[in-house]
Amino acid sequence: MFILCLLVAVGYGGYEGYHRYVAASGGESAAAPDRSRSSRPSPVEVTQAETRTLSTTVEAVGTTRALQSVEIVPEADGRIVELNITPGEQVRKGDVLVRLDDEIARADLAEAEARLIERRQAVERATSLRRTNAVAEATVEEAQARLAEALAQLDRTARRLEERTITAPFDGVLGLSSVDAGARVDQQTIITRLDDLSQIEVEFALPETLFAQVTKGQTVIATSAAFPGQAFEGEIDAVDNRIDPVSRSFRTRAILPNPEGTLPAGMFMSLELLLSQSEFVVIPEEALIFQAAETYVFVVEDNTARRVVVETGQRRDGMVAVRNGIEDGQTVIVRGLQRLRDGAAVQVLGAKRETGQDQTSSELGAKAATPEGDKT
Repeated sequence: MFILCLLVAVGYGGYEGYHRYVAASGGESAAAPDRSRSSRPSPVEVTQAETRTLSTTVEAVGTTRALQSVEIVPEADGRIVELNITPGEQVRKGDVLVRLDDEIARADLAEAEARLIERRQAVERATSLRRTNAVAEATVEEAQARLAEALAQLDRTARRLEERTITAPFDGVLGLSSVDAGARVDQQTIITRLDDLSQIEVEFALPETLFAQVTKGQTVIATSAAFPGQAFEGEIDAVDNRIDPVSRSFRTRAILPNPEGTLPAGMFMSLELLLSQSEFVVIPEEALIFQAAETYVFVVEDNTARRVVVETGQRRDGMVAVRNGIEDGQTVIVRGLQRLRDGAAVQVLGAKRETGQDQTSSELGAKAATPEGDKT
């Protein structure tokens, strides 16, 4: 009986040992493929970090204004006998725009001229008689005073005659007119408006935080929905020396050359002011990974992903400036970042290229209304 029990125990032990050996062998063979799969390089797409000259800009809006603008009004009452106004026409300084009836003014001038001749003759007679003591010195002085009075009267009548003719005070473009030849006008009648559009002024407001950065001569690029795809370049002409205590902003004026008269007065414009230019390393924004208080990217070194903490700057159109952490020419991973770990093996599928226009100095900017916290 003892021998029978011993044989059963030995058999059971062999059976259990065999199954444990088989299970251990099978587990190792099943785990091998898993380890093989985990060591396979992760496919990624990359791009090269580049150094570019970037612009720090600020955006604003403003309204155009003519360099010079006046309302053409008569200096005297009268009836229009000549009207030389065509809306939109370019005129030169001194061109006759309006003539008023001047018969009375001409008659007054002729009378003043005749009186002047008479007074001069009186002075000559008095002076001649004085030489022989035929008249007193007071008589000569009285004649001279009357001559001076006649000269003043002649100047006044000549001026009144000039007022009957209205000329352009400067080169410019005529506006619409609401009067016709033959109409009677007075000194309150606005005949038309004359605008000097050879240059255009644009006034706009900027936040007080930019006051120290804005100076005369800085470049301004203006655009309008009325001229899609067209930009007008000018420069800062004046900066107000006061800050508005309510809006916390200051007024700035730019001058835009307008030799063809393309831009009218009163047009709404979008403006981009160039504050400064600097060189920065730039990468696509999609390469950035945000975790807690850190921003980092993965670079490729010897087919291995390396985690690099970076400090970013300006952002625009999908690109971001990197202040430190990345150098020019480094290979940065932009696709395949999911579950990527520092030190992981990677397989580069291809270099990602930016599309669209060349990213020149105007690519990266800051908006005045919403300045970013990580400005350069």
